[in-house]
Amino acid sequence: MTKPRFGRRYCFVVIMAAALIAPSAWAQQAEPTPKPGKPIKAGDVLSGELNAMKGGKKRAATYQITSEPRRLPPPNGLCNLETGPETFQLVTSSDAQAAQLKNFIGKEISVKVDEVACAQDAGQISEAVITKWSVVTKH
Repeated sequence: MTKPRFGRRYCFVVIMAAALIAPSAWAQQAEPTPKPGKPIKAGDVLSGELNAMKGGKKRAATYQITSEPRRLPPPNGLCNLETGPETFQLVTSSDAQAAQLKNFIGKEISVKVDEVACAQDAGQISEAVITKWSVVTKH
């Protein structure tokens, strides 16, 4: 009687399948699920690097803070992002505000947030927009 070769082939197929599947399973376990950022509400301080952005048709000064992800209060929630927005556009309401921010481009800055919402217009360059704010620390 001859021994069936089915056993060797079957073992080979099982080993190859395990070798191909195992790395993807390990990779799925290794990648942690991003957690939503801590919430931000009126009166909170947002800190991050200030960047100047090119203005639109009006050539208005546009500034952006890049920060850790922050959730926004309802109804804005996470701005359709898994962790909350990381970029916040600062809307200037006067030439004095624009001049104040100009000194901090490329530096760390902290602002007190009075009004914040998710970006909704196509021309907005950030994930969230801070419409009322004030500088609280200067670095």
